[in-house]
Amino acid sequence: MKITYPIFRVYNYSDKSGSFLLVFTESNDSIGDKDTFNHSIKAINIKINKEKLVKVWEINDNIIKNDNKESSIWFWTSYFDFKDFDSDGLIEPIIVYGTRGLNGYDDGRIKFIIFYNGKKIVIRHQNGILDYQRHTQIDDIFYLLPPKLKASIKSKMALMKKQGKAIFTDTW
Repeated sequence: MKITYPIFRVYNYSDKSGSFLLVFTESNDSIGDKDTFNHSIKAINIKINKEKLVKVWEINDNIIKNDNKESSIWFWTSYFDFKDFDSDGLIEPIIVYGTRGLNGYDDGRIKFIIFYNGKKIVIRHQNGILDYQRHTQIDDIFYLLPPKLKASIKSKMALMKKQGKAIFTDTW
């Protein structure tokens, strides 16, 4: 599976299509007294197929190293979800991760990765202290997702906003 970073966490889930392992790795580039700094992350979704493991998809991302704007990237597991939002018997994984910028969360990035019907749907958000610095990019297919799935994402965004981890506008 070409796992090169230390394994941070593994989730197991099953649906009508089979059993899966979702392996999350973070690079652990430096470890200080209070925190671990990762320059890269990788997640691999693996289907357990009759004593054989088959990679279904993966996620890779890195910090932006230009001008030392970001110091770390990591998975935000408290916002993960592994549910069947549309009652079709298939789990729709929601994975969230983000970065720390020069001002902590205030200028870091956040990504929501949603897997639905074999497609990867992404919401990319750049936090910023000033209005013009913030930007949210939403894949068009997001708007076609089932209402319960969209509501879950919007609820996670509202929670992030309340917890001071994101500055989203309410206009989208």
